Amino acid sequence: MSLSFNSDALAPLKEKEFKLYIICRFIYIMALRMVGTVVAYELFHLTQSSFAIGLVGLSEFVPVFSLALYAGHVIDKSEKRTLLLKGMIAYGFCVLLLIICTLPSTQSKLSTHWLEYCFYAIIFLTGVIRAFAGPVSNAIIAQLVPREKLPFAANISSSTWLIGSITGHASAGFLIAGVGVNKTFMIVLVYIITAATILSFIKKKPILYAPKDIGAWDSVKQGLNFVFTNKIMLGAISLDLFAVLFGGAVAMIPEFSATILHISPIGFGWLTAATDIGSITTIIMLTFFPMRSKQGRRMLMAVAGFGICIITFGLSSVYLLSFFALLLSGICDGISVIVRGTILQLTTPDEMRGRVSSVNSMFINSSNELGQFESGFARQALGAVPSVVFGGCMTLLVVVVTWFKAPALKNMEY
Repeated sequence: MSLSFNSDALAPLKEKEFKLYIICRFIYIMALRMVGTVVAYELFHLTQSSFAIGLVGLSEFVPVFSLALYAGHVIDKSEKRTLLLKGMIAYGFCVLLLIICTLPSTQSKLSTHWLEYCFYAIIFLTGVIRAFAGPVSNAIIAQLVPREKLPFAANISSSTWLIGSITGHASAGFLIAGVGVNKTFMIVLVYIITAATILSFIKKKPILYAPKDIGAWDSVKQGLNFVFTNKIMLGAISLDLFAVLFGGAVAMIPEFSATILHISPIGFGWLTAATDIGSITTIIMLTFFPMRSKQGRRMLMAVAGFGICIITFGLSSVYLLSFFALLLSGICDGISVIVRGTILQLTTPDEMRGRVSSVNSMFINSSNELGQFESGFARQALGAVPSVVFGGCMTLLVVVVTWFKAPALKNMEY
């Protein structure tokens, strides 16, 4: 791989508001990932079913997917900092509901089924919030740094997301073991309040797109048309969509941890974080030593490596092997994240960032939740190990099809 050191990699951090945003993003993402980890842990121990975790993914996927296109229209016509702040406050309310659901007094009064339904309902609400907060957190970056610094800002933002994700997953495992589920949610609420406070120090930003003579549907169609006529962006999004849909093993980690690997909550937290640890390793390296050529070809090879790692995880019954399989899958995934993120930032007009980010969120971010449901459904149909191996094999098949059917993506360079 052709690599050379880039001394401008950290240049965006010289911008005061971008620095505040990165601190806020780290704390907020850490809190969100803690919620996902703790909810999965609690639901599996309540129901002893990976399918229940799959239903959590479906509960979040439905609103994210359904509202994504309209959310893009709203984001482009709204002041982005205020919209993101409102999303954080709303998410804090959902965490408060999770605190109430996990109180001993609440759990003594409600049956397991009612508690399960409460989790689904709350996660559905977080999906509504994510439909708006996820894309706006990407769209606002272009208003915090000069355009020439955007590729570096995108890499730093992705790195921050992954560091927050790793910290959230791992610390959730430690906190579950140390203070229990309910108090862990209380700590998460403190994190969200802290993140919202930091975001409030960033000034409001001008609205770059506010036409009065265009309806919501016409605005949405503009965003869709832009993505579907950009063959390279469409290819990158499609590849990531199907790879995550079939190859995601997150929903199965609680069951593998409890019934195959027999590890503690701390080990569960680290196993959940392994993919993100691998991803952040790659992203940091490629931030300072960016790829200079053949990015599309290397992206396809990395996604194939991801599929092989998922197959290895599914066949493993040894904790260290499972951990390193997920770690390597993250290393491969990091290459895909960098290439797709750079394409998104460099090819999207400023006035369409909300809508294009929402289309990206609709097909990429929501695919994590749909993949979680697919994993739970496949588990019911095939069993734990076969379902994960099947997902890895399908990822390899997606790469083969993309290699021959999407030459623009395979030959893409920037």
